[in-house]
Amino acid sequence: MTQTRDILPLRLQLTPMQVSEIIPVPTKPGDDRRYSPLAALNGKEERLGGCQVTLYPGEGSELLIQLENRGDRNLQFNIRIEGDFPSQWYRLNMEGREVPPRREINAVVYFEIPPDFFESDEVGKYSRPLQLDYQGKISILYSEADTGRQLNESSIFYLHIRSRSLYPKFLPEIYGEVDFIGRFLKIFEETFEPTVQALDAMWAYLDPLMTAEALLPFLAHWVGWNLNPALGLNRQRYLIRQAMEIYRWRGTRRGLRFYLHLFTDLPLDEDLPEAEKHISIREMFTEGFVMGNTQLGANSFVGGGQPYHFTVVLRTDNMVRIDEMLVREIIEQEKPAFCTYQLQII
Repeated sequence: MTQTRDILPLRLQLTPMQVSEIIPVPTKPGDDRRYSPLAALNGKEERLGGCQVTLYPGEGSELLIQLENRGDRNLQFNIRIEGDFPSQWYRLNMEGREVPPRREINAVVYFEIPPDFFESDEVGKYSRPLQLDYQGKISILYSEADTGRQLNESSIFYLHIRSRSLYPKFLPEIYGEVDFIGRFLKIFEETFEPTVQALDAMWAYLDPLMTAEALLPFLAHWVGWNLNPALGLNRQRYLIRQAMEIYRWRGTRRGLRFYLHLFTDLPLDEDLPEAEKHISIREMFTEGFVMGNTQLGANSFVGGGQPYHFTVVLRTDNMVRIDEMLVREIIEQEKPAFCTYQLQII
């Protein structure tokens, strides 16, 4: 919607840069007065003469001010904006303050309202309805450079605050011309959209690293994992997510090393020799005290070595604290029942 006033020597024109959802319509042919569709439906004459600018919370909107000098003298001007809306909602950007003869100059008013406009403390305060429609006026105070004659030109504009709605897009186009229809459907949209959005993000609810804490017991039960109150919340999330991988390699060196890696944050060191790893698991293979194959004091055992025995060595720095009791619980849970072990934390 564009409003133009042809008053010499300055011509003022306001043009909103976005298509407005508020479409004024005349009540009868030849009537230059404009009315809101809602008022027309209700049989009321509600005058809306002026530019219609629709604002959405968190989104910017622009109103173009075009000034044309139709005279033969330079015009020096100043722009003043006033209305029943907060001053922090708009910002004025001008190319200059003088219009040469037979030339045009533009200025832009940038509007933006807070993203939480509909959730602010003012909503429903003192049982008063939230104001969604505002009126403003742009005044151009200008003077002729030679004569110094002071002149004034002004124009009315309207701000309409609306929330983005998807449902009117599914209706015939004619219903989009009625502002009340969009606001009415917004009630149902606000009711159903949270459920739709929850279904769209269902994958996040099933990811132990992203889901809410209240859903962790359900996911743990889903994969047959026993929650340990002694472990931190983040540690539990990682263990639940990797539960199937731990089950797949249970009873093996790889499975035990992977479990200890998740619990202690020690690296796996897959490229290092076993003796140099941060999580070292070595099995004891000896033939006992056999002449010719055993070195006295090095690898000699009277009666032979202990069968099915392994040693777990954890190498960590001083900044990492490891709960030895929990580590032993993990080893007892993951090792074969007939195996024995020895734990060293270095």
